Amino acid sequence: MSARLPLVLRQLGRLQPPGPPRRLRELCLASSGGGGGCGGGEGLLGQRRLRDTQAGSSRGPGSRAPPARDSIVRDVIQNSKEVLSLLQGKNPAFKPVLAIIQAGDDNLMQEVNQNLAEEAGLNIAHICLPADSSEDEIIDEILKINEDTRIHGLALQISETSFSNKILNALKPEKDVDGVTDVNLGKLVRGDAHECFVSPVARAVIELLEKSVGVNLDGKKILVIGAHGSLEAALQCLFQRKGSMTMSSQWKTPQLQSKLHEADIVILGSPKPEEIPLSWIQPGTTVFNCSHDFLSGKLGCSSPGIHGTGPIAEDVSLLAAALRIQNMVSSRRRWFCEQQYRRWRLHCLKLQPLSPVPSDIEISRAQTPKAVDILAKEIGLLADEIEIYGKSKAKVRLSLLERLKDQADGKYVLVAGITPTPLGEGKSTVTIGLVQALTAHLNINSFACLRQPSQGPTFGVKGGAAGGGYAQVIPMEEFNLHLTGDIHAITAANNLLAAAIDTRILHENTQTDKALYNRLVASVNGVREFSKIQLARLKKLGISKTDPSALTEEEMRKFARLDIDPSTITWQRVMDTNDRLLRKITIGQGNTEKGFSRQAQFDIAVASEVMAVLALTDSLTDMKERLGRMVVASDRNGQPVTTGDLGVTGALTVLMKDAIKPNLMQTLEGTPVFVHAGPFANIAHGNSSVLADKIALKLVGEEGYVVTEAGFGADIGMEKFFNIKCRASGLVPSVVVLVATVRALKMHGGGPSVTAGVPLKKEYTEENLQLVADGCCNLEKQIQIAQLFGVPVVVALNVFRTDTRAEIDLVCELAKRAGAFNAVPCYHWSIGGKGSVDLAQAVREAASKKSRFQFLYDVQLPIVEKIRTIAQAVYGAEDIELSPEAQSKIDRYTEQGFGNLPICMAKTHLSLSHQPDKKGVPKDFILPISDVRASIGAGFIYPLVGTMSTMPGLPTRPCFYDIDLDTETEQVKGLF
Repeated sequence: MSARLPLVLRQLGRLQPPGPPRRLRELCLASSGGGGGCGGGEGLLGQRRLRDTQAGSSRGPGSRAPPARDSIVRDVIQNSKEVLSLLQGKNPAFKPVLAIIQAGDDNLMQEVNQNLAEEAGLNIAHICLPADSSEDEIIDEILKINEDTRIHGLALQISETSFSNKILNALKPEKDVDGVTDVNLGKLVRGDAHECFVSPVARAVIELLEKSVGVNLDGKKILVIGAHGSLEAALQCLFQRKGSMTMSSQWKTPQLQSKLHEADIVILGSPKPEEIPLSWIQPGTTVFNCSHDFLSGKLGCSSPGIHGTGPIAEDVSLLAAALRIQNMVSSRRRWFCEQQYRRWRLHCLKLQPLSPVPSDIEISRAQTPKAVDILAKEIGLLADEIEIYGKSKAKVRLSLLERLKDQADGKYVLVAGITPTPLGEGKSTVTIGLVQALTAHLNINSFACLRQPSQGPTFGVKGGAAGGGYAQVIPMEEFNLHLTGDIHAITAANNLLAAAIDTRILHENTQTDKALYNRLVASVNGVREFSKIQLARLKKLGISKTDPSALTEEEMRKFARLDIDPSTITWQRVMDTNDRLLRKITIGQGNTEKGFSRQAQFDIAVASEVMAVLALTDSLTDMKERLGRMVVASDRNGQPVTTGDLGVTGALTVLMKDAIKPNLMQTLEGTPVFVHAGPFANIAHGNSSVLADKIALKLVGEEGYVVTEAGFGADIGMEKFFNIKCRASGLVPSVVVLVATVRALKMHGGGPSVTAGVPLKKEYTEENLQLVADGCCNLEKQIQIAQLFGVPVVVALNVFRTDTRAEIDLVCELAKRAGAFNAVPCYHWSIGGKGSVDLAQAVREAASKKSRFQFLYDVQLPIVEKIRTIAQAVYGAEDIELSPEAQSKIDRYTEQGFGNLPICMAKTHLSLSHQPDKKGVPKDFILPISDVRASIGAGFIYPLVGTMSTMPGLPTRPCFYDIDLDTETEQVKGLF
């Protein structure tokens, strides 16, 4: 088969054929001698002139001659050129590419296609196969082009005998510029010609009859003889649309003579057999001959002896080639217009809420989600921009950002909350309810962007994070368990780096400089050279040599030895399970580790800096650079040691290459959701990814809304969203939705403690206006925190069934007095998006106001001053207190040049202060900073407030007691 590999005669971007190009004018006047099989010296132009003269004499004096055929072709190409020029004016990089698969030699049609495309401004890729190529070989080429995103259209020039349904329907309908697939023919027959490709040969027949011959087709009797398949179907359909009475026949049909006598116009779809007498065709009948192998492009002559006023086959081929170009350009124009902002034609899923409300997993399982590829198409994603995982999940490729780079962003809405109870107050539920209201009930484009939940809380005490009730992401078990494996990728990358650190220390401790260098730069197959990342380290060290043998002994030592100080290692191993016994461990106790052991610990996977990098990056290149900048320790001279120094940057990027793509899912009402990245808000920055937000903002368009959620209370998740995420992304928020519950406000007003897994006290299930009023101090404080950043606040009161009307009205009134733009009760948990329509309208009104967004502090301030600003302005602390270790770390990071990074406070989420039991609005407290760490790759310094743990533990009765699998149905039970 190797000798039969396709020869690509025209490659992408190389349009010039050998010798001077023949322009359109030359092409229209070209002789058919030598390429068309007709013979004779008069050529195509002479034949046309003769027929034009005959046609003109038959019209009689004073009649207006129809346009010359050449001018029809020229007009088609000029129109295509103008349309393409207009599109390229908006996007200079926009240039469609048409691929033509040709079996056999037909140099004339190849040149026809090339020159027409060049005149219009298209690229052509000609793929030439041997004439005897098998069906499977042709299909192999088709399938390759189907998946090539650089190719926008595909045409086949193969013999008619090679055609089969299998070949025709191997083409992607959206690339089938000849309109031969069942999908395109079906749309044409159904009357959706504006949404499909129409056969350029059939269109050429109609155009030439109407414009060149001057025939009025209305009421004419058309006989199509010897045509097959898609051409026959397209001709019949187009003639019928023109009001013609169309008959179709084969040459051996017994009634052919009578049909020829009745016909006003005869279309020959194949050569006339010798046994058919010419006398059967009535004098004056318009005979239109397209008897060549119409898709192969092989030109044929008129059937011998047939007279009439119809154009010959070459006219069809030339105009059909021009109309094929027009099909390409028209298709690209439709595609280009579809990329502009538009209201989605989204098929929303209907809800049938039950009372009492069933469990979350029962609600999720009762709803059948749309196939994710259908959802993707509804919101404007292209087929090659998604990677499907099962039926209901897909990853979205980052190439979308380049395609939509000129699209205006939508409105950016953040959902935050008051200081929560250990049960959570429903920020995710409010987020989902809001987008369901916006899209399913108000017909406004909207996207929810959520964090991926950690397995730790899912099997621990808090449960899943897919929302709840009738405001959920579905399928909820897939959302909460594994998803597409992003957290597993983060775990693998994090632990590979941890292994690299300790292994490097071990090898440096047990080898000489020379032995270490020779192993790091080993000879492979007799060749010894530095890897790309090793060259980067040489450059960092100021060594310009690239030959491993050219380094001096001192240079070899500097290169080979990182001299990591084990006491400064800040990089920990991670796992995505709550396991309190791994908070402090000893590693290296095996005999093979040669006595090297040290104390270490495990963190929860979502606390890894790799997770923070994923959440804050804006491209694959940026992620690789951030991963390479991560500082894991200091050397014995106090200088930072990075991932790049360890040589593992590329490997980490490989592990993360799929995780960087946001995950597409849907709500219970079929509206789109991105689930991407999942850093905790108390021990990390607590927001979903920048990339998910940026892609969503492009997809919703200028009038749409992207609703994203920040972890825990506004003092934690929202503050980090503004000061860290918005600095990284450059995005400006339009509105803050602040979630409150009567339950949490009662707790802040002095109610009894709330403990997960323990029934609520009567204070929380019975009306108590005093507790509510007293607890609104926390709501007021959180509103004030949002106002520090100049963003309007809409309070969303997440209503529980035990809340009374008086309590609801009181909270809304006090929230407005505290400065909220509006305060709205929400009922999405019990009835879905319909229960948050009022919230959606309030958000739209608030978003229409001009944002006065500002950061809380200047990053150029000293680290201590930035910490103090957050403690005093946000938490309400009197001052901060640094431990000696914290002060030492701050001094080290400042000396190393990291003092101008934003701050990510690691603090309890259960209080504005560092003490979880201090509810309401604590005052006159000193905020203790016990330690300070640096996430240089992610781009922030994070102080640890009090005794924060980065590895949660399991409670006495974890959620896993209730989680089970039905082994017959494979359905998950017990998730919530």
